Amino acid sequence: MAVAVTVRSEHLAPILPRLLHLLDALALACPAWTVAAFVLSDSSDPPAVAAEEHTLAALAQADRARIHYRRRADNTGFKAGNIMDFLDHDAAGFDLLLVLDADSTMTAAAVLRLARAMQADPRLGIVQHLTVGEPATSPFARLFQFGMRAGMRTWAAGQDWWQGDAGPYWGHNALVRIAPFRAHARLALLPDGRHILSHDQIEAALLRGAGWGVRVLVDEDGSYEAFPPALPEHLRRELRWLAGNLQYVHLLGLKGLQPMGRWQLVQAILLFAGAPFCVLFLLGAVAAAATDRTSAFPAGPALALTLAWAGTLYAPKLLGYLEVLISRTKRARYGDAARFLAGVLAETIFTLTYDAIGPLTRTIATARLVLGAQPGWTAQNRSARGVGWIEAARLGWPHMLLGIAVFAAFACAGGRAVLWAAPFAGGLLLTVPFAVLTANQRLGQWFHRHGIAAVPEEIARDVGDEVAAAAAAPVFETRRTLPPSCRPRPSQGQAPPGINDLPSCRK
Repeated sequence: MAVAVTVRSEHLAPILPRLLHLLDALALACPAWTVAAFVLSDSSDPPAVAAEEHTLAALAQADRARIHYRRRADNTGFKAGNIMDFLDHDAAGFDLLLVLDADSTMTAAAVLRLARAMQADPRLGIVQHLTVGEPATSPFARLFQFGMRAGMRTWAAGQDWWQGDAGPYWGHNALVRIAPFRAHARLALLPDGRHILSHDQIEAALLRGAGWGVRVLVDEDGSYEAFPPALPEHLRRELRWLAGNLQYVHLLGLKGLQPMGRWQLVQAILLFAGAPFCVLFLLGAVAAAATDRTSAFPAGPALALTLAWAGTLYAPKLLGYLEVLISRTKRARYGDAARFLAGVLAETIFTLTYDAIGPLTRTIATARLVLGAQPGWTAQNRSARGVGWIEAARLGWPHMLLGIAVFAAFACAGGRAVLWAAPFAGGLLLTVPFAVLTANQRLGQWFHRHGIAAVPEEIARDVGDEVAAAAAAPVFETRRTLPPSCRPRPSQGQAPPGINDLPSCRK
């Protein structure tokens, strides 16, 4: 198995220790299994290249021999081109590829879980591990990953139930079968000659169209990523995803895709394409409130429609919270019920505020793309930092201006209209203080000290003993056996070459 970490102007200092630790753990669990690690760099900025080479040179000689470093002269095709270039030139002799991002962390147990799934079903082309946020000190990352963990768990379980082996691929913390991926997941240029930014969903759709399965293992244990530390970084990442996902419009008619593969692309498009409609709905409600002098505000129907919309939108997250609350064992993994509920309350306020900010940002970005703006792939900051008031004001002034206009218009319709709009549009008025406050390190330290929005891994780390570490198992029970759909079929015969030693691996 090859382990590939893709980087572009990233600091290697935190990446290499995680990679070496994974190699050590895999060697201990499966000493007969051949594993090689590769750092695939797309860095072109001279200081970043020099920093990468300096960090690698500082490794001990034995460790340096275990990590292969390759840097391309340019980043043609972005991350997808980086991976395919590696498969074309440096992956000879490997059957499987573990794809990691610069912020990925995986345990040996999680990797072996993916490998056993591959072994159990030779027709699987990709096995994607559910990935959760690692413990964070930044208030933004802490609250975001706390809520996303609850929502992703139930959402992914539902997706796996009805999509089966035509599931999604998120481009990292996943195991890829090299031969079919190289043969079928090679990305063509877009009609305008540009390369695709968001590669993962179309790669999964192409593999499924060629008869290879793509599955998600709904298991939280041992697969982590780092979330952006502040609102500006998060929005920059989202806008890069937006630009990439909207490119899928050009691929919906691609030959060879199955209906579920096309639906995966539609889902990715709708993740961002719905934002302008949210803004238009808000503007329509504003126009009605400001101009209708005869009709009373329809408080009952408005409340019913809003609750139905919010219940649908937030159902996965709410069900994830409920799952924890009804189980004493699962509550204990988060400390206790009181601290968990405090985290739920803080995250709910956080989400309602952010969800008022996000649609306008996406709408502005969509308009810029329509007008000809060219998206790119820039380096990401992953370190916690503060956000100053001037930076926040530059980012949030359009939102605050719209918020002032919105609530001035709703005030014309009376107090009930203002109360109706406050939970879902009030975040527009709070954009600037929200950006500053959610990056405030003192607030993050206070959250950590009181266990608010703490994840099980943080609880275990703080307690620091084996009992607590065992309590940090995922909220879904860790599957020590494969799900029914991943168990070997009677007609499958022998396991694929290269992973026959897995049954003898230590757990």
